[in-house]
Amino acid sequence: MRFIETKLAGTFIVEQERLEDERGFFARTWCRHEFGEHGLTSALAQCNISRSSRRGTLRGMHYQLAPHREAKLVRCTRGALYDVAVDLRSESPTFRDWVAVELTEDNSRMLYVPEGCAHGFQTLVDNTEVFYQMSESYDPDAARGVRWNDPAFGINWPMNEAPIMSARDAHYADFTC
Repeated sequence: MRFIETKLAGTFIVEQERLEDERGFFARTWCRHEFGEHGLTSALAQCNISRSSRRGTLRGMHYQLAPHREAKLVRCTRGALYDVAVDLRSESPTFRDWVAVELTEDNSRMLYVPEGCAHGFQTLVDNTEVFYQMSESYDPDAARGVRWNDPAFGINWPMNEAPIMSARDAHYADFTC
């Protein structure tokens, strides 16, 4: 795997190194040892999958409070999405900054989102499926979110007008430090 640092502290694009032949390809998508070598959380507590039927669906921006803060590794297994991480760590040099990457079934890229960052995405095509690996299990009492269009972050979404989203995600309050 190739680990590409982003402008957001501790956030990486992870690319597969494919071994191809006449049968197709083989690639590693997870290795506890390699993640640990890069100083990334290598514990796995939970894996989830989501499928969004319609282009323009926006899910996020989600995170969990300590002691349930979670790192995420996100991969698009079908379709395409615009994946976003926002740094909510007040001690971080990139506090309130964000980074986005297009994840598709064809490019096989993954986004590693460290603990203390909010995560969300917008689907770019119908029937997009996303696979998540998390370092902590979901805890509804620790679950929080920030609004997708909060001016504190200024995220440039590809489809900014009337995204398809849950009422919960649409009504998060403005972010306060």
